[in-house]
Amino acid sequence: MDRPAIIEHGSTRVGRRLRVNRVRIALVVALIEGILVLLGSIDWWLVVLLAIAAVALYVLWGRLARREEVRELSWVFAVSQVAVVLVPTLALVLTAFAVMALVLIAVVALVVLLRDRR
Repeated sequence: MDRPAIIEHGSTRVGRRLRVNRVRIALVVALIEGILVLLGSIDWWLVVLLAIAAVALYVLWGRLARREEVRELSWVFAVSQVAVVLVPTLALVLTAFAVMALVLIAVVALVVLLRDRR
């Protein structure tokens, strides 16, 4: 049996939509910004400084804000900026794994060729 939807006191339609979609919004922003970082349009150190500022803004002001929209937007901003910092790191790790896989394939191919005595 479905329970009736409960609306929190003091919440707005925009605030509720932000709360429901905040992870999705943060990841889309991080994806777009991460692509720009990887393409070199945005300097990575600028993104790191922006992430530090975004987290500080959320912790010091956003969490304590009375308006739900401000709390949710500051959270989305902080999470998206921290995720963007991780994009180049993830790209570096995946590149390292790809190089290791290629080296392993080359070593296996070399062993197979050297064992062929015809």
